[in-house]
Amino acid sequence: MEFLTNEKLLIVGAAGMIGSNMAQTAIMMHLTPNICLYDPYAKGLEGVAEELLQCGFEGMNITYTDDIEKAFTGAKYIVSSGGAPRKAGMTREDLLAGNCKIAEDFGKNVKKYCPDVKHIVVIFNPADITGLVTLLYSGVKPGCVTTLAALDSTRLRNELAKWFKIDPDKITNARTYGGHGEQMAVFESTVKVDGKPLDTIIGTEALPKDEWEAMKVRVIQGGKNIIELRGRSSFQSPAYLSIEMIAAAMGGPAFRWPAGTYVNDDKFHNIMMAMETTIDKNGVSFKPVDGTPEEQAELEESYKHLCKLRDEVISLGIMPPIDKWGEYNPYLLEKTV
Repeated sequence: MEFLTNEKLLIVGAAGMIGSNMAQTAIMMHLTPNICLYDPYAKGLEGVAEELLQCGFEGMNITYTDDIEKAFTGAKYIVSSGGAPRKAGMTREDLLAGNCKIAEDFGKNVKKYCPDVKHIVVIFNPADITGLVTLLYSGVKPGCVTTLAALDSTRLRNELAKWFKIDPDKITNARTYGGHGEQMAVFESTVKVDGKPLDTIIGTEALPKDEWEAMKVRVIQGGKNIIELRGRSSFQSPAYLSIEMIAAAMGGPAFRWPAGTYVNDDKFHNIMMAMETTIDKNGVSFKPVDGTPEEQAELEESYKHLCKLRDEVISLGIMPPIDKWGEYNPYLLEKTV
C-alpha cells in the first residue's frame, strides 16, 4: 500500500470527536502508516484506539499514549484539536484564555520534543490566536504552522449551492479571509456561480441584496447553527479539512481553500489570519488578497478584531509583548511575503 510519507503523524486531542475523526480520515487517505494518538484523557483515548484497531486497516502502525514526551518525540507532522469545544451560546472568542493557555503548552512541547517538525495544523478555537500562540512558543518557522480557516469558505460554498439549488461543484472560488471568528471578510468578487460572477447576480431577482447579507451572517454563524442542530460543535468538517491541509504539507494534492497563516507584511502585522495560501512540502505561503474597496474594508476590520484578541492574550500574560517575541521565536521578526 502506498502512503504519502512514512513519517510520524501526531493527532493531539485524539479522544475527542474531531481528533478521532481526524485519525480515521488520515488512515483512509493513506497519509502515513505511522499515526500516534495523544490525549490526556487516557480511557477515552484507549477507546478511540480500540475502535480504529478493530476496523482492520492494513499496513498501519497505530499507537496511542497519554505521555506527552512519548507522543511528541519524533513527530514530523501534527494536527491539534486539543482545546475545549464550543458549547451552545458560546462564540469562538469565548474560549480565548483557556485555549490559548493550552496552545502555549502545546507550542512548548513542540519546541522541547520535536523542534524539527515539518508542519503543524491548529484547529481549536479561536484558531487564529491559538495558532499564533503555538507558533510563538514552538520556535518553528511561520511556514510550518497553519490554522483552520477553510471551514468558512466551505460554508459559503454550501450556502450558495443551497440557495441556487445547484451542485456545490458549480460554486467556484468561494472565499472568506481574515479571522475565523465572529468578524470575518466574506468575499463576493472571487466567486462564480455556474460560471457567472457572483457580484453580477447579487442585487438581482436571483439573489436580492438583503438575502446575500443574510447569507453572509449564516456563513459567519455556521458553527453556531451546527450546535443548534446537533447539540454539539462541528467535528466532521473540521476533521476532514484539517487532514486535507496536512496531506498537502506532506506533498499530497493541493489544498483548495484559504488557510490561516502568519502575516507580517507592509499592511498586516504580527498576526495569524486567513489569506490566499499555498500549502506544500515547503510549508505555507500566501499572496495578498485582492477585492473591492468594500471587501478590503471588511478585511481591515477583521484584522483589527484579531489584533484586539491578540493584545488581550498579551495583557493576560499568556504571550509576551510583541517586541519580546524574538526572544521566543526569532523568525517572527522577519517580514512575510
